[in-house]
Amino acid sequence: MSATEPAPAAPHRSPGPRPIDIALLISVFVVAACGLLYELAAGALASYVLGDSVLQFSTIIGTYLFAMGLGSWLSRYFERQLPAHFLRIELLVALIGGALPATLFLANAYAPGAFRFLLYGMVLVVGTLVGLEIPLVMRILKRNVVLKDLVSQVLTFDYLGALAVSLAFPLLLVPHLGLIRTGLLFGLMNAAVALWAVWLFRHELRRLKAHLFACLMVVGLLLAGLAGAEQITSLAEDKFYQDRIIFTTATPYQRIVVTQGRYGHRLYLNGNLQFSESDEYRYHEALVHPAMAAHGAPKRVAVLGGGDGMAVREILKYPSVESVTLVELDPAMTRIFSENPTLARLNGNALQDPKVTIVNTDAFGWLQEGTGTFDVIVVDFPDPTNFSIGKLYTNSFYALLDKRLAASGYAVVQTTSPLMARQSYWTVVQTIESVGLQTAPYHAHVPSFGEWGYVIASRRPWRLPDHLPGGLRFLSTPSLPLLFDFPLDMARVPGDVNRLSNQALVHSYEREWGKVVAH
Repeated sequence: MSATEPAPAAPHRSPGPRPIDIALLISVFVVAACGLLYELAAGALASYVLGDSVLQFSTIIGTYLFAMGLGSWLSRYFERQLPAHFLRIELLVALIGGALPATLFLANAYAPGAFRFLLYGMVLVVGTLVGLEIPLVMRILKRNVVLKDLVSQVLTFDYLGALAVSLAFPLLLVPHLGLIRTGLLFGLMNAAVALWAVWLFRHELRRLKAHLFACLMVVGLLLAGLAGAEQITSLAEDKFYQDRIIFTTATPYQRIVVTQGRYGHRLYLNGNLQFSESDEYRYHEALVHPAMAAHGAPKRVAVLGGGDGMAVREILKYPSVESVTLVELDPAMTRIFSENPTLARLNGNALQDPKVTIVNTDAFGWLQEGTGTFDVIVVDFPDPTNFSIGKLYTNSFYALLDKRLAASGYAVVQTTSPLMARQSYWTVVQTIESVGLQTAPYHAHVPSFGEWGYVIASRRPWRLPDHLPGGLRFLSTPSLPLLFDFPLDMARVPGDVNRLSNQALVHSYEREWGKVVAH
């Protein structure tokens, strides 16, 4: 090499991370967490209001990802003043995303016909804005970080943020804050990122005071919403439930609301009525006594679901009963119906009885892993509005139920209405029979629900009991045979077997009850 020949250039080395780059990467973590939170909140609200959680979460996630892709594509048109664009987008995400749960709650109460349109409209807007955020951050960072480090760092912080919120959402945020407060809190986190951006890029922003004012205005609105979150919730729920709300809580499994009005206390799970004090005795007497009385002298009884303790109250009317095992997934249900004096009075303090053992776990897993048999098993699950509940109405579940049933025992399953959801009702009967159990279908009129169905399942034929416990308000020995007579409009129709692989019951249930709501 000659002395005049220029020396080869030294290989490019990226400078060490600057504070501004670290700040932006932390912002990526927050942005990712907030973005996923809004997606989860929209999916949870859709499943609360529209049912079928698998369908709702699938469509919400699909819509959100499409919107993010749209936002990423639109980011190509942002060429100058990238920090200013990033700041504005953060404020929009903070305001729209943070207000999403509150807006949808109010829409469901005051304009239910607009709920679905507003739901997917807000998901599209928030998803598009979130899709714009990461490309803009990467382009800002590109000025100081080489591409291979840029992509790995941004994606690492993005995925870590998503992981953090996916764990916190069901375990901490919803149970302790509720959806409305959680949304507003994460909106404030987005707004905090915007304020941070104002400081980081204060030398590049042309209208610094205007940007600062916008940030403070959004923070003020979100703080006002956070302060009034309880009033917003009450405003929405009072309109939706009509009666005065005396208890409400959100758990990892469901939203529990208890109201009090002209028909006494009412329990709602995810907005669906579970019982009304004025006529719950009809439902629970019909559920429990045809199987219990037919057995003769049941000693060991299990209740699957029924965390309100009403079925347990009826079971304890039999002196022969030595133990009752209540298997309820949600510990909040059994806790409030044990400890709240008003609610415990409704079940006669049944859950405090020494004969009763409460197990808070999934009934499917409990049947799989447990041992021992029961003389009577009462299955009192909510209706199969989604696939997670629908699995408790499958042939797989009933096969497990059969194994835990004593040779002379009876199981009774609450089903849907054989009048309003005729196909769904007889699908349950067909599914129980598919595992080799005999069935005795019957129904009772419960004013709050209309004509309601039940099915007794056993290895031996069900027989009409000679007597019933004293003190019943609805059932009597002479009237009992009437429950097993089905008029023509409720008579049996062919039904598919409900399997884990097809969940035919969830589809027919949604179709039939959807028609009822539409009319």
